Parts: sequence; structure tokens; C-alpha cells
Amino acid sequence: MSVSKTNNKTTVIEIPYVPRPLQLELHKMLDQYRFNVFAIHRRFGKSFCIINHLLRAALMANTKDKNKPNYRPKWRGAYISPSYKQSKNIAWDYLKTFTAKIPNTRWHETELRCDLPNGSRITLLGAENPSSLRGIYLDFCAIDEVAQCPASLFPEVIRPALSDRKGSCVFIGTPYGTMNYFYDLWEQAATTSGWNRHMYRADETNVLDQEELDAAKASMTEEQYNQEFLCSWSSSVSGSIYGKEIGKLEDEGKITEVPHDPHQLVNTYWDIGVHDYTSIIMAQIGRGGEIRVIDHIEDRGHALPHYRRLLEETEYNFGAHYGPHDLTVTEFGNGITRLDAAAEQGIRFRIVPRIPIEDGIHACKMMLPRCVFDRVKCKQLLANLKHYHRAYDEKARVFKNRPVHDFSSHSSDACRYMATAITEMRNDKTPPQIFADNQYNPFEAHP
Repeated sequence: MSVSKTNNKTTVIEIPYVPRPLQLELHKMLDQYRFNVFAIHRRFGKSFCIINHLLRAALMANTKDKNKPNYRPKWRGAYISPSYKQSKNIAWDYLKTFTAKIPNTRWHETELRCDLPNGSRITLLGAENPSSLRGIYLDFCAIDEVAQCPASLFPEVIRPALSDRKGSCVFIGTPYGTMNYFYDLWEQAATTSGWNRHMYRADETNVLDQEELDAAKASMTEEQYNQEFLCSWSSSVSGSIYGKEIGKLEDEGKITEVPHDPHQLVNTYWDIGVHDYTSIIMAQIGRGGEIRVIDHIEDRGHALPHYRRLLEETEYNFGAHYGPHDLTVTEFGNGITRLDAAAEQGIRFRIVPRIPIEDGIHACKMMLPRCVFDRVKCKQLLANLKHYHRAYDEKARVFKNRPVHDFSSHSSDACRYMATAITEMRNDKTPPQIFADNQYNPFEAHP
């Protein structure tokens, strides 16, 4: 660091930061776009880079002259991580180091706040209680490790804080599955004007040499390595059952817009929950064997008439409805089976054969490469398939055989039933009906 004086008035400060080429690229994107979402591998230097961008924006802000563009008196910037302690551990030393030689700078240790001589201020914050941040205004905000931050942080607190000054925000982090706000932001940035997203994988940046990557890979599970260094969204759940298959579909462009073909029937595949979620997958089978998954419904706390109504609202021409074997169970209260109750509602199920769960998972893995999924209508289905996983037994040091039962189970079971049903259809020698009879109402009662 060097300090020099010109005419005893202007002090030139050299900040001890020289960005690498990829960090320089990141800085340029931050200048170009108002909202940026960056998925970045570990040890890239993302926090180091972002703190310097915050500092540059604070120092270059026009805080004095109303007659010049972008007049922003009392410029305010914030760095936010999942916790106050984490923000201090990650960024406070960086901020103090880079501002150490700037005259008249003041640091407030208890508030993790840096006041600069031009009136700008940078504050480090934690996301533990987003409501406590209400009422502030911001010109620039950096949210680090977004996947671990509350989903309400940006839409309910930070976005309003940026509005009156038309401030900017950058979201940075390493992927951590798809069931969090970071993944939602990543998807939003792909289609929203004024937003930008970019991914930095360790096998592409050359920040870490191959020897170090090989050493890290040797001491980590494949899922952990793919998450931390290759920025894989689907590998973020240890023991993910369908993560690789969904990731391959994404790479092959098979998660896209899949319009309904009105000339083909739509089959449905159900996992029915009595006191839990009911999941319904809607798919069309092409002549070449392609499985076009066009829609998905998942809801809870409703009886069959509710789902019949949702299906009717789609205006699809339905073919067969496939349901699980437990539809044949007789209800204790009324003495009729769920299969009979569904038939009274006009939904005539074909029962999917009961096979071991592992056989069904295998059938599903064999089926998925033949599928194309609608990105929008099947968003929840795809997220659940990625999350569906086996728990790791720390004592035995193996993954358990039975998948974890959680929110992702219902969609995954419906997909497994779909694979089993389609396998049975292929073994059935009766030619299937492919084209729709537009006069047939699948909900109409038949003798």
C-alpha cells in the first residue's frame, strides 16, 4: 500500500487489492446489472471480492454535489450473511484492512460499521432476524451464503430498502440444493429483465490447481465435491437418489417448455395422501417412446373432489389414471374402498402393481432419460426429485436402504408409480390408445 500527496490537497490511496481476471469480470457485471446472482465455488475469493466492490462503490459515490449525476448523500451499503457472527468472521477484518490507510475513517466494533470520510457508510449485518433490519435504506447490498438466509430477507426487507435510491443487490453463495431462496433467485435471474446470473466452477476457473482439487475430491463424497466445487444444485443433498439423472436432463436441455399436445391423451399418475400431500403427475407418451411431463399438481388437506376439479380446469383430454395399490384398502368408516370412492367421482383408477421400493426406484432411473419436463409447471416436482434422498448412517458409514420420508416423498412416489405403470404398459401386448377421443369425458359416470 502506498500513500502520496499532490499539491498538499489530494491524497491518493492505493487499496491492497488486485482482482484476478475472473474477479475483474465479476466487478464489471456488478457495474452493468442492478441485480446479480452468482453461484461460486469455494475458495474463489468471493467475499474478498465483494467487500472491495462495496468499498469502491462507497468511496466513488457522489455524496456532495447535487448538480452532478447520481447524487446520493449519506450513501449506505451493507454486507449480510446468515448470522451476525458469521459476517464478523468473514468480512470485518477485510473491511478494516482495506480502509486502514484512508484518513478520517471511523470503525465501530460493536456495530460492525465503517464510516468513510465522504459520508458513506458500510455496515455488516446478520440475517437471523430480518424484521430487525426494517426501516433502513440502502444504495448497495451484498447477501452472502444466500441459501442459508431466510427467504423473507430480500422480498420483505432488502428490496423495499433499495427502492427509493434505486439501489443494487448482489447474491453470492455456493449451491445448497433447490429447496431454498438462492435457487429461486437463480431461476428468476434467468428470465427477469435487469437481472444477471453467472456460475463459477472450480474445474473452469483454475483458481485451485488440479492437484488440490484431486486431494479435496479424495476426502469428500461425490455429492459434497460436486456441491462445493462444481456448483451443482442437484448434488447438494447427500444421498440424492435422482440428483444425477435430473442434472443430466438439465445438461441435455430436457427441462424446458413442454406444451400440451391437444391431439394426444394425458395420463395421470397419483400418490394419494389421506392426511398428507397428494401428488399428481400429468404426462403424454409419444410414438417414439418420449415421455412428455407437461404438468404437476401437489396439495394437501383435500378430498378427491378437489383434485377432480383441478384436473377439469386444465382442459386436458385424459386417458388413464394410475394410482397406488393402497387404493384397494377398505375405509373403516364407510366400508368402501378408496378405489370405489374415486369411481363415484368419475376417476377410474388403474392400480399400479406393488413392487419393492428399490425395484421401483430402478425403474424410475431407467425411465427418466426418456422424459422431458416442463420447467414452469413441473418446478416443484423437479425440486422434490432432486431432494429425494437416503439418510447417511454415521455409525455404519453407509447410506440407509429406505429413502427419507419428507416433503419430497410424495412427488417421488408418484414418479415411481409412473415408471412402474409405463413398464407394465410396455409389457402389455394390447396396443395403447394414443390419440384422443375428444368426445370422451373421463369424469363422466359410466355403467
